Amino acid sequence: MMQEINSFLIWLDQYLGSSNAFIFLLLGTGIFFTIYLGFPQIRYFRHAIQVVSGKYDRTGAKGDTSHFQALSTALSGTIGTGNIAGVALAIYLGGPAALFWMLVTAGLGMTTKFVEVLVSHKYREIDTDGKIAGGPMYYMKKRLNIKTGKNNQIKTGYFLGGIFAVSTIFCSFGTGNLPQINSISDVLYESFGMHRMISGGILALMLGLVIIGGIKRIAKVTSRLVPGMAILYFIGAVAVLTLNYNNIIPSLISVFSNVFTGSAAAGGFLGASVSFVIQKGVGRGLFSNEAGQGSAPIAHATARANEPVSEGMVAILGPFIDTIIICMLTGLTILSSGVWTEKFENLFEPADMVILDGNYSDINKKDKNILYLYLNGKPGKNSEVKEYNDTLFISNGIVQNNVTVIHSRSVAENLTIHNNNDDSFFTGKISCNAGMPDLESVDVYFFGKSLVHSAPLTALAFQRGLFGKHGQYIVTLGLLLFAFSTAISWSYYGDRAVTYLWGTRYVTLYRIVYVIGFFIASFTNTTVVWSISAITIVLMTVPNLLGILLLHREIKSEIKDYWENLKFQPTKNK
Repeated sequence: MMQEINSFLIWLDQYLGSSNAFIFLLLGTGIFFTIYLGFPQIRYFRHAIQVVSGKYDRTGAKGDTSHFQALSTALSGTIGTGNIAGVALAIYLGGPAALFWMLVTAGLGMTTKFVEVLVSHKYREIDTDGKIAGGPMYYMKKRLNIKTGKNNQIKTGYFLGGIFAVSTIFCSFGTGNLPQINSISDVLYESFGMHRMISGGILALMLGLVIIGGIKRIAKVTSRLVPGMAILYFIGAVAVLTLNYNNIIPSLISVFSNVFTGSAAAGGFLGASVSFVIQKGVGRGLFSNEAGQGSAPIAHATARANEPVSEGMVAILGPFIDTIIICMLTGLTILSSGVWTEKFENLFEPADMVILDGNYSDINKKDKNILYLYLNGKPGKNSEVKEYNDTLFISNGIVQNNVTVIHSRSVAENLTIHNNNDDSFFTGKISCNAGMPDLESVDVYFFGKSLVHSAPLTALAFQRGLFGKHGQYIVTLGLLLFAFSTAISWSYYGDRAVTYLWGTRYVTLYRIVYVIGFFIASFTNTTVVWSISAITIVLMTVPNLLGILLLHREIKSEIKDYWENLKFQPTKNK
């Protein structure tokens, strides 16, 4: 059942997040505003640091949080599994070149986030409980209505705002909830053998205690979590790079040398085409820094600032810290350690597995090329690759048929099949349909050597540093803090969307459902969770990007007025 669901999600994603149209819209918006506003991510970077430090703070400004708390809340929503598991997933899918496209997405995203925060902060409101309510849905409601006459207009903004708010609720689960706890429970199980349901239950309870306090409690928690967890993770990454210093330069070269040719095959990694690399790099980049998605503006809208542009300045720092610093560290750690090309013993995820008819080897050059074309979606009309559609015969855990098992986009080795109830070797039959084994009729699991991805891959990389085997615990703790803080922030994004749609009376119900979903996702199939998150991101991003593009003249005018007024404003240091 899970395999069919995941196949459908992958099919749907090819028309959404993995489509060229979405990539062009995302990168095109960043390029447009970067040129239109004169490279603000570079020109305004120093000023952004001054704003977040409080140099331009003024008494009496409206808001629920300080600039730093708003940035911390927004960062806690972006610094999460995307920085640890997402980078590893991008490299596993697209190789070193995918990291380059993550960085490009971040560089352009600095401008996109500046713009979306600016306009969202300008049109924020006060809800019925007296708290700040902001985000793209509010500027859509007020500014994107189509005028049909002197005094008439079609309220298209209400409709677009509604689409964005509904998408935000879905995305709060698809981005901030499901993949976060799923990664946490996976890494806690791998590191300490903690049952996924136990870790999910404990963290769900903690999550509920935090989010019930609203934005002020959330801001206090995240402003303490974010700096500490970033420092801890930085120390662990540097420990790996120090021991593998001779591989740093070759790793950097591999990131930039295959940008327009795709990543070449290396070890168990069978290579990736340039289009596949760009898709996965941009997609993981967006998942990491969320620039253009419209989520961070909801947190930044709460900041105490009379000038929307000043909070936009603060937002410039988000993608820089999140992707250019932390994701780059993770990427170099994985590449320099070499774990991304090696196969490790692991429990096979059914949704991440396919069985091919015939025997293929990743040592044979011809077979490697055939598998490369198959995995990159270009098998061709005369492809020799056929997915297995028959019965597997297993004796003492060993498959007797002439087949090849692909797991995690690599040829599986030392494969054994075990009974779930007592881990003994399985003997019997398993039917296959389109390369997928029917695991609903037999209670078994597949175990063997293959490439790994997501958080386990990063944990393996951290074991090859100065801390040795203990390095994995830095990833465990880092992921726990990163992902948990992300879940906290996304609960706030979701409850602001609920407030926009139905008022504050349903916020409590949303929080209860959010916590329950958090618990359930702790023991849900990993691959399916990532597929869900890839789709829900797009549903938020598209209406937001279209909205800020339509308001480009107003945005430029706001920036011009800000700089003119700033000349006459006193600062704390004067």
